[in-house]
Amino acid sequence: MTNSPLITAASISRYYGQRLALDNICFTIHRGEIVCFLGPNGAGKSTLMQIICGVMAASSGAISIAGFDIIEQPLQAKQHLGYLPEQPPVYPDCTVDEYLAYSGRLRGIQSNRLVTCIDTSKQKCGLTEVGKRLIGNLSKGYQQRIGIAQALIHEPAVIILDEPSSGVDPNQMIEIRELIREMGKHHSIILSTHMLAEAETTCDRVLILQAGTVVLDSVMTKLTQPLEQTYLQLTGTAHSTAKAQTA
Repeated sequence: MTNSPLITAASISRYYGQRLALDNICFTIHRGEIVCFLGPNGAGKSTLMQIICGVMAASSGAISIAGFDIIEQPLQAKQHLGYLPEQPPVYPDCTVDEYLAYSGRLRGIQSNRLVTCIDTSKQKCGLTEVGKRLIGNLSKGYQQRIGIAQALIHEPAVIILDEPSSGVDPNQMIEIRELIREMGKHHSIILSTHMLAEAETTCDRVLILQAGTVVLDSVMTKLTQPLEQTYLQLTGTAHSTAKAQTA
């Protein structure tokens, strides 16, 4: 892990009309970290992830990816970024190979490298045996894997995964968690989830959001009590105005 952060969020705020959805969010993420965003519905997780990806702009503040401002230098920043939204952006009438080829071309991968990149992403995601199959005929777990494969096909430094285990069965969930841990050896990962067990078993660090603010930013090994207890204390009604703390 290098000293230079791959992601820097500097005083990020976001308004929807008069409603403040994110309030002065600040953090950094370094190479090799798997960081989990936790928080109840409406806490601001999805909004923050969309701002990091450049899907929407912050009302104030700045995001940099590998040293590039996501608003001022979007093409350079997004070259270092892979993104899996909550609903995988897959096309059911394409084969896995066709879809990954399309994704690779969108990412600007040259023709002479495309086949190698497809094969590498399939191998990493356990898709080698299903390349010729229609995506629509594959299980939800496989479709999640395909979504992850498109996010990493261009070998980005940062991969953002929004609810990657949503809707999959327990066996598939375990497989996806193992895949994320393996990816964390070579990429920085941001993972959003509602499942505390997924955060505990997969991530190195947790950011808990409540009412648009970061109320906890801690590496897992420094938590002084179980994550579930910490989460309930910080996101309960009595703690909705809790100040951010760093463990």
